[in-house]
Amino acid sequence: MFKESTLSCLFDIGGLAAGFAIALQLGVFQLSPWALALYPAVLSVKGFSTGLLAGRLSTELHLGTVYPKFFGNTKKFYRLISAIIVLTLVASATISTISILFGSLFWGITIADFPAILTVMVTTLSFGLLTTLISIKVMFASFKRSLDPELIVFPAISTMADIIITLLYVGVLNLYFYLPFGKWTIALLGLINVGLVLMILPRTLREKDFLNIIKDSLPALLLMAIVVNFTGTFLKNIKTIAAGNKVIYTVYPAIVDLIGDVGLIVGSAATTKLALGVLSPSFSSIKNHAKNIFSAWAASLILFIVIGLAALGLTGIFNIQEISSILSILIFSNIIAFVAITFLTFAISIVTFKRGLNPDNFVIPTISSIADCITTIALFVALLIFL
Repeated sequence: MFKESTLSCLFDIGGLAAGFAIALQLGVFQLSPWALALYPAVLSVKGFSTGLLAGRLSTELHLGTVYPKFFGNTKKFYRLISAIIVLTLVASATISTISILFGSLFWGITIADFPAILTVMVTTLSFGLLTTLISIKVMFASFKRSLDPELIVFPAISTMADIIITLLYVGVLNLYFYLPFGKWTIALLGLINVGLVLMILPRTLREKDFLNIIKDSLPALLLMAIVVNFTGTFLKNIKTIAAGNKVIYTVYPAIVDLIGDVGLIVGSAATTKLALGVLSPSFSSIKNHAKNIFSAWAASLILFIVIGLAALGLTGIFNIQEISSILSILIFSNIIAFVAITFLTFAISIVTFKRGLNPDNFVIPTISSIADCITTIALFVALLIFL
């Protein structure tokens, strides 16, 4: 179990590339109060769509209702892609709207910032749909090679998606704030997703599979839209404490992704045991899941330390005191985040099992969003204690 958990989470080290991009571009995040606060939302929406795609596509491929090819595939495949495109636009608009409510209270923004927030979110996530095509290609290739989607495929494409969406977000912010006519360019580019949705809806509104994906995903999407604004608020507070500490920004996407994957490892094993009847659908049965839980924790703790040391090396920090401080922060963050995500994941697995909800539509996106928030809060608390 420990080996499998470690293998699954190894890909999260790649998240350092996303964090290093943020650390190098801290200047652009100083240009508006919402720029950094929206970063967790961008990561979560991409995690939401990637999780939905990976979960459903893996299931459909094994059932034979989808073929491992782009062209000449089944209606189920094209309805899934259509649903992801529509949900991406819905998520962008929903998060942007809720962010104005949060922002007016905690970020120091007003309703006048709404057009900028909506434009940047829609454009970033529209281009982020390119990661959907890459993810599908990886899923098809891995299926042909009989690779485990939960241990290898999802963590790999999740990390890849984080890196790409981070680079896109930084690029969009630079274009929006620095270039002449950048705001108009971003607005026009954002219409790509709007146009795709307008083409899709007339053809799919009466399709049962399409409507079921949308219906099942909306509760998780709404929860995510609320949670990511809490996450963004804490990330803004982290910026206040950490100031220009590039190591904190460098490790952030990697540790967020890692805790999300740990939650999925614990949750996936729990839902499988529940389905097999090995676990009873009650919270007290968590003791029978202890080996999985402690294996996942040991793997995550080791990788937190590895990520911290790698980030210190990337940013050129070799001072013993700095190394000790950063590792203390990460270890403490890991303990808080892991305990919280484990209990929540187990509870969510039991509730969804009892209610017969599809884990591909609900559990994966929900755990991913909650993990982002929990990890951010854990990092914030650790920074308060150790800095």
